[in-house]
Parts: sequence; structure tokens; C-alpha cells
Amino acid sequence: MIFRHIVGSARVVAAGLLIGIIAIIDWRVDLNIIFGFLYLFPMLLVGTVLPRWQVASTALVCTLFSEFFDPFPFVLSVSLPQTILVFTALAGAGLFAYEVTRSRRLESEHLRLVESEAAARREAEEQLAFLIDSSPAAILTMVPDGHILLANSAAHRLLRVPAGQLPGRSIRSYVSALGCVPSLEDTPQTFRTEMQCRGIREDGEVFLANVFFSTYKTAVGPRLAALVVDASEELREREESSFEQLMAGSRILVGAVSHEVRNVCGAITIIYENLVRGGAVKGNKDFEALGSLVETLKKIASLELRQSKSNSQIGSIDLLETLEDLRIVLEPYCQESDIAVHWDLPNTLPPVWADRHSLLQVLLNLMKNSERALEGAEIKRIDIAVSSGKAGVSIRVTDTGPGIVSSDKLFQPFQKGADSTGLGLYLSRAFVRSFRGELRHDPSVAGCSFVIELAIAGSNGADYGTTGKRGTNTAAVAR
Repeated sequence: MIFRHIVGSARVVAAGLLIGIIAIIDWRVDLNIIFGFLYLFPMLLVGTVLPRWQVASTALVCTLFSEFFDPFPFVLSVSLPQTILVFTALAGAGLFAYEVTRSRRLESEHLRLVESEAAARREAEEQLAFLIDSSPAAILTMVPDGHILLANSAAHRLLRVPAGQLPGRSIRSYVSALGCVPSLEDTPQTFRTEMQCRGIREDGEVFLANVFFSTYKTAVGPRLAALVVDASEELREREESSFEQLMAGSRILVGAVSHEVRNVCGAITIIYENLVRGGAVKGNKDFEALGSLVETLKKIASLELRQSKSNSQIGSIDLLETLEDLRIVLEPYCQESDIAVHWDLPNTLPPVWADRHSLLQVLLNLMKNSERALEGAEIKRIDIAVSSGKAGVSIRVTDTGPGIVSSDKLFQPFQKGADSTGLGLYLSRAFVRSFRGELRHDPSVAGCSFVIELAIAGSNGADYGTTGKRGTNTAAVAR
């Protein structure tokens, strides 16, 4: 910018000197020659640096000099058109130089801008290419017929195809669902969504794929971009977790049944022994066989059910993260049922002893019970409040439903009048007790309120990572 200013100033000075020299020559040289045409050269210099009005002013000054030093006498009918012609020629030359210089300057600036944008675009493309190639997720772009245009290294690893060999192949051979996505040639609708489907690797292995895809238009036609993630491990973990939950619930359920059967067998045994002492049926083979069956049934019902893996999942967990998972699962269902959920959570909480999945199951069971209770309520609201103290951490779930009439047998299994088997609250309390917690009903609160009390991790020297020290039979806990 400074260099341009210096060059402009030098051109203005040079133009001024030329105008002065031409004026002196026109004044001192006594010839019948008009030297006004020489003013075209300083006008060309002036036009490259001065704005339009200054160019026109300079042309007017040069015209006056040319007319003043004109050796021919002034005749209005001849000199006036000549003066106008000279001014027009000088101003035109200066303005022409101005426009040429301005156009060249704009072109240079535009060229610099284009070069800067091109460099920025190249840098962005390089960064994007590096990001895509280093991404752990498989990224592919395809044409409408399903043939792959580009694929990053993660896509080759996921599909187990040698590097660089995916472009040109059909995506239908690997993720057939992507081959069924309508392109923008077939429908004007743009797709930006996700799906879960099955994929096949090059070696024939099947995997579960989470696919995020979108359709878009380019100058050469519509395209389909997809991001594919292998969700097989998540499926395995989910199924294993569900199996563990099923087994834990089954152990508790069998424990409850064994407990009830043992009580019945105890009563039958007493009656059997009384009949034996009376001697009324002494020697009766059928009666002795019945006694053997009762004794065998009693032994079966007395078997202790060990917590083979239930305590192995118990440890220190972050309760706030668990409640965030609950919110993700819960809020869509509550919005569909027009239930307002109010969360009262502190900013920080100490870690607690629990099994994350079991605790989520307990909370979901309480929320489902509240959801059923609020179906006919005028005010549909569920409050979830968490508080922490020296004794532990409490989670209170309260709804605005009609409440519970009698809570004497609330946590007993196989209750009369329950929606199904009456095992929901029974299993929930058993789960909470399995990690040294407690689930209780609080009748002092309006509506229906349940409180989950959890032990703070590390309190009272509890160590759930060591088996055999605090191992409590699931059936015994459930009682």
C-alpha cells in the first residue's frame, strides 16, 4: 500500500512537470504549430493515479493552457468547437487510463482473492481428507446406482477389503440396505437419517451396522454419503447384559418360590409327623411314599442359590451419569404420555455402590408404575429428587397419582390385584438390597413416593470386589 502511494505521488509530480514543460514550449516556441496534443501524455499519467473529478480538472487546466498559448487568433465560431474537442480528447484519454488502471487493479485484487480462496480451499480439503482418512468410522460416497466413489481406510478395514479396492464396487454387496435408498433422480426428497441393518464383510462375516447417511446434489449428479459403524460389540454387550438381568431376576424369583414352597413343606411335615405319632396310618405304603416326596421337596426348596455373577457387576458408579441415561430413555415416553418430569439433581454426588444396569431397571420399573398410575390423573407429573448425606445417597421418585391404599404387602410377590405377577416391586427391592441398598415406600408424601437408598462407595469398609466376604444369598436377601 505504501509502495503504491509512493508510485502514485511520483506519477502526479511527473505529470505536473510534463504539463509545465509543454506549456513553456507552447509559450516560447514561435511556430504556427499547436502543441496541445502533447498534453495527452501527462493526462495518461494522471489517469492512472487520480480520481475522476481530478482527472477532469487536470484536463480543463491543460485545455486552458493550450488555448492561451495558441498562436492563432481566437475566433468564437472556430475556437469554441476546437476547445471543446481538445478538452474532450484530454479528459477521454485521462479517464481511459483511469478505467484501465482501475480494471487492472480490481482484476489483481480479484486474482489475489481467488488465489487466497483456492489456497484456503486446498488446505480445507487436505484437512478434510486427513480427517476422513483417519476417522475410525467407515465413510463412503456413492452414485445413485450404488457404486462406491470414495472410501476411507476405515471402510476398507471394516469390510476387510484390500486398501484402495472399494471404489468401483457396489455397496449392495456389503450393506444391501444402502442400495435401496432412493436417489434425488427418483424423488425430490432429501434423506438425512440413520438406520440399523446387517452388513457383510468381504470374507462373508455378518455384522450389525449403524448407518448414518444423506443424499445430496453435485454438479455431476446426485450422490449418497454414508457413515457406517460396526455395532456388533454393542449388540453383544446389550444381549449379555439382558441375559445377566434375566438370570438375576430368575434367581430371585426361584428364591421366592423356594421360600414359599419351603414354608408349605414345613407345614406338611408337621402334619405328617403328627399322623405318624398317632399311628393311624402306620404301615401304609402310600403314606410313607408321600412322606418321602415331601422330604425330597423340602430338600429341593432348601437349596441355597449362590450369587455366581450378580455381585461381580456391583461396584462404584457415577449416579449422575446413570440418571442421565435414565433421562435419555425416559423423557420420550413421558412426552408421548403428556407427563411432566421434574429433575432435582445436585451438581455433584459421591460415587455409590450399585450395579448400573440393575439400578436402571429399578428406576424404569418405578417410572412405569408411575406412568400407569397417572393415566387417569388430572395433573400428570413425576418428580425425581436426589439428596446426599453421611448415611448415603437417596433417590426419591414421586408422582401425582392416586397413591397406594395399603402398603402392608407392597413388596410381597404374587399379590392379589397386581397387574401381572406382582413381582415388579419385589424384584426391584431385591436388586437394591443386593448392593447394600434399600427401596421403601414413603406414605407421608402426597401421591405415590418411593425412596431408593444407596451406600456411598467405600463407606463402612465395604468391598464388593472381593467375593466371599459379604456374599449374601439372593434368596435370603429377597426375604
